[in-house]
Amino acid sequence: MSSLVLGFQEMEKMQFLLVGGKGLNLGELSKIQGIQGIQVPEGFCVTTVGYQKAIVQNETFQALLDQLTMLKMEDREQIGEISRKIRQITMEVEIPSDVVKAVAHYLSQFGDEHAYAVRSSATAEDLLHASFAGQQDTYLNIIGKEAILQHISKCWASLFTDRAVIYRMQNGFDHSQVSLSVIVQRMVFPQASGILFTADPITSRTRVIAYDNHRLSTIHLDFLSTLYISGSSATNGSTEPSFECASTRLLKKRSVSLSTKHT
Repeated sequence: MSSLVLGFQEMEKMQFLLVGGKGLNLGELSKIQGIQGIQVPEGFCVTTVGYQKAIVQNETFQALLDQLTMLKMEDREQIGEISRKIRQITMEVEIPSDVVKAVAHYLSQFGDEHAYAVRSSATAEDLLHASFAGQQDTYLNIIGKEAILQHISKCWASLFTDRAVIYRMQNGFDHSQVSLSVIVQRMVFPQASGILFTADPITSRTRVIAYDNHRLSTIHLDFLSTLYISGSSATNGSTEPSFECASTRLLKKRSVSLSTKHT
């Protein structure tokens, strides 16, 4: 088993630093597919080892990262300029041949003619005190090895968007200690999609589950509301959602209206 690329079924519980929060959770879900209703589309992760092999050894990257570490949140113009240069380097660097080979191997298994989602999975996300929700990029409906490799580089680069850099500063994260895995997962074209939180994000109550849906086009499946469009539109702020909750004990629904969605 290569440490550069791991299939969902190959991931282990203690590999957070290899595959990031999103990747680790997908790996866990994929192992319980026998339970009715849980079906995880096939996929794999280009691990943080692949990212580090491609990017971190680059001397120019390291020099810029050192400069970025010296800045404060108030230095917005300098943050923007250095971050732009880091993203440019990341996009231009050649993906290591063994990473390319491993990606091609998994695509041949799952079908390189299919459309894939290429998704960022950082080692600083889904944490108790900082979610990093929507800070790195996701790309949908990517077809073909070359296009997928290009979007892997785009995901790597998104670790240094201005908003991601400032978010890390606000939450006390060292830029050099954060790494990125990239998920490549077969697209599905569902009739509905949505987001479920295992706690109320407004009140932090853990006896309540909360879910986003699109205000104008919802359906109800038991106590879950969903939307007739891609789930990414709910996470990237492009829809104006309604927001509903249900008691985990009584499954009694209530509604809360939100005027806008901020990510």
